[in-house]
Amino acid sequence: MAMRRLLRGQVSWPRLESVFREVAERYGDGGTRVEFLDADNWLSVPAVVDDRLFVKVVSEQHALLQALLTAGRNVGAFSRGVEGFFERFETPAEMAAGELAATRRMYERGVTVPEPVAAFEHDGLGVVVVEYLPGFRTLGELGTPELEAVAPDVFRTLATVHDAGLAHGDVRAENVLVLDGDVYLIDATNVREDPVALADAAAYDVACAAATLAPGIGARATVAAALEVVSPARLLEARRFLDFVNMRPDHDFDAAALRSEIDSAAD
Repeated sequence: MAMRRLLRGQVSWPRLESVFREVAERYGDGGTRVEFLDADNWLSVPAVVDDRLFVKVVSEQHALLQALLTAGRNVGAFSRGVEGFFERFETPAEMAAGELAATRRMYERGVTVPEPVAAFEHDGLGVVVVEYLPGFRTLGELGTPELEAVAPDVFRTLATVHDAGLAHGDVRAENVLVLDGDVYLIDATNVREDPVALADAAAYDVACAAATLAPGIGARATVAAALEVVSPARLLEARRFLDFVNMRPDHDFDAAALRSEIDSAAD
């Protein structure tokens, strides 16, 4: 926990107060109420404004950590025999603008994501503003029956992303929201847009989705849900990323069991 607190960027209260005054001036509709979220988020300070707007504040330390994580993920991609496909950002403002741009591309192509509002720089901080979805739950908050019901839709949503020539790049339980039976993606990261990188990133997305679902519903049900949407060939492409995904601290799953189920399904 001490290491986690050290790694997470800390933003002083006066700077945060200044950010939310700016948000209120730009997008407020009267008295502004701010609720900070106790989310497992290493790369921003997340908050909700007036139950309408989801705001992420990105500090210099967050941007540095993003650059370090991106370098590590690209090294991991190299270890799987593919070129690194994640893009890094140099400043908090670039990081905020990159996330908003990725969200906007998905929104414009019909992917279920919160409506993008704005990204701007304030006092050296990057600020991302998107629609807030009251009453959502993350995949990590669902019980097994609910996970089983929504699992095919997780892969279906990713297929919409990939069919649009995009990739998410950071699929995990906290970044997949469920509201009124619909699946929403948040916190998309930037992926290089050449065809090879996008194909590898799409396979990586599928691997991350499988790794997210398997602890809750089991490897066999996860692969069955994936095959409702994903071709066996794409699932085999995802298989090679499972060990890489298993190295991430935000995934904890039985990679051997998933590999075995994928191999059986592909035979």
